[in-house]
Amino acid sequence: MRKWVAMLLCLALMLALCGAGTQDKQVVLVVDAQMQTITLYTDGEKQKTWPCAVGKQSTPSPLGVFTINQKGVDWGSGFGTRYLGFYCAYGTFGIHGTNKPGSIGSYASHGCVRMLNRDIEELYPQVPYGAKVIIEQGPYGPMGGGLRTLKPGMRGADVEQVQLRLKNLGYYDGNPDGIYGEGTKRAVLAFKKEKGLRYDESVDWACYNALNIFLFE
Repeated sequence: MRKWVAMLLCLALMLALCGAGTQDKQVVLVVDAQMQTITLYTDGEKQKTWPCAVGKQSTPSPLGVFTINQKGVDWGSGFGTRYLGFYCAYGTFGIHGTNKPGSIGSYASHGCVRMLNRDIEELYPQVPYGAKVIIEQGPYGPMGGGLRTLKPGMRGADVEQVQLRLKNLGYYDGNPDGIYGEGTKRAVLAFKKEKGLRYDESVDWACYNALNIFLFE
């Protein structure tokens, strides 16, 4: 397990322990979006790993630590037989079954984590409300597996990091929400114009470099 993921797992367990007494066991789910797997930990002990499908490059799964705040049975045909929902800055996502079992083991969804129906049925009763979900992809934290070129309409943890950097530099006055909308576009254009970069809406390598956003493990 990568060092930063182990740190997140420890953090999630510490956060869960703050609610000691509300549930007997502390449950953490770790989704490795690069390997397309989901692993259940109970009280810090690994229980089982299942295959899954995660978000496509254009609609990646959110990266970070989240909390299960929704549970459902037969949520809908596209969501399979069970649903575990959580919220991030730019929307509600879920770990759920699927009516497309052939997609498991690939980048296929709009950001949710898909499991085989038989697997989510096995996992579902072991996950209480308040359980922590850690989603990671590659060695670069919120930047996932690398620096993808960002364009208007895209969403993700990397968009949120760019917004935070632009806000700290005084170009972006909105709420960093991981959505490349009009406010982000204006900030990117103003930043690139002042830095003498190619004047377009994309956040490319040159823009990352000027923002001092680099990849490191």
